Amino acid sequence: MTVLQKDRFRDHPIVGIIDWTLRGIGQVVFQNNPISGAVILGAIFYNSWIYGIACLVGTIISTLTALLFKADKGMIKDGLFGFNGALIAIALVAYTSPNFTTANPPNGYLWLYIVLCAAFASIITPAFGALLGPHKVPGLTMPFVLATWFVLAALLQFTTIDVSNALKPTSPSDFTGPRPDYTWITWFHGISMGIAEIFFQDNWVTGIVILIGIAINTRIGAAMALMGSTLAVATAVFYGAHDAAIRDGLFGYNAALTAMALGGTFFVLNLPGFIYTVIGVLVTARVWASLGIFLEPSGMPVLTSAFVFVTWLMLLAKIGFPSLIPVAPADATTPEENLKRYRSAQNR
Repeated sequence: MTVLQKDRFRDHPIVGIIDWTLRGIGQVVFQNNPISGAVILGAIFYNSWIYGIACLVGTIISTLTALLFKADKGMIKDGLFGFNGALIAIALVAYTSPNFTTANPPNGYLWLYIVLCAAFASIITPAFGALLGPHKVPGLTMPFVLATWFVLAALLQFTTIDVSNALKPTSPSDFTGPRPDYTWITWFHGISMGIAEIFFQDNWVTGIVILIGIAINTRIGAAMALMGSTLAVATAVFYGAHDAAIRDGLFGYNAALTAMALGGTFFVLNLPGFIYTVIGVLVTARVWASLGIFLEPSGMPVLTSAFVFVTWLMLLAKIGFPSLIPVAPADATTPEENLKRYRSAQNR
């Protein structure tokens, strides 16, 4: 597929909003590709039509908010205002549903809450751009994390929206007992669910389809996501984490995002860059566990904060390591294109 074919609806005056929305869903996993976004949305609908609708509503509201306030049109068209809204809408449904796996239909109060919070996530996106832009570090999913922490805590004060038992951090203290006997199910579910849990989906089929959606746009990106989730599961098994926590994908989803961010998206994937990515992934798996303990008194979930904190630190550290080749957020595309562009510049 040529770039022209892939982007032919991006500037369309009528159907452009559909293209931008699908890109916003894809951008959760760094894919500026409407086809990738459509496949990922289909994967979410496969698990739960409720989560699928929430994902669409959150992405559209965030995108329309950016349009209303005349945000940078290029960022809107690339889906960069939509992905935080997608995640916050799914998260609000997940943490207010007695059935976390497939969710329960939101009531009218929750839909209004989702609309407000998706708009807020879009509004604070430029704030992180202003703070981190001079350092050429992206805001990543921090608008989603911060907005979700704020609004989930507020729900405990209200009576029209019930919160579920899932409204708490999942930390190692929740999974106690002797070292379990791991099976191939531990590995298979841990790896595939680790990718699915990026979108709060408890379904291994959804995880595999999401991986396919990534691979449509970038084979290297898909390999990095798979590597990140696999190394996180290996870390958890090596150190004796509880089998249920591993199989639920809780160790893998932050690590998969870190692997994609560092492994070719914001660094050219040379040998030092690959080793740097592996270190980031191994650290992220541990940071997820430590943040669970840290957040436990507040009752807030970790979300994607482990990925954000580790990736921010490792991107800020790039100035001290000349062997790493950073890619500015504005120039970041796919790992393949970033590498090709770097090699072309070297050959001039």
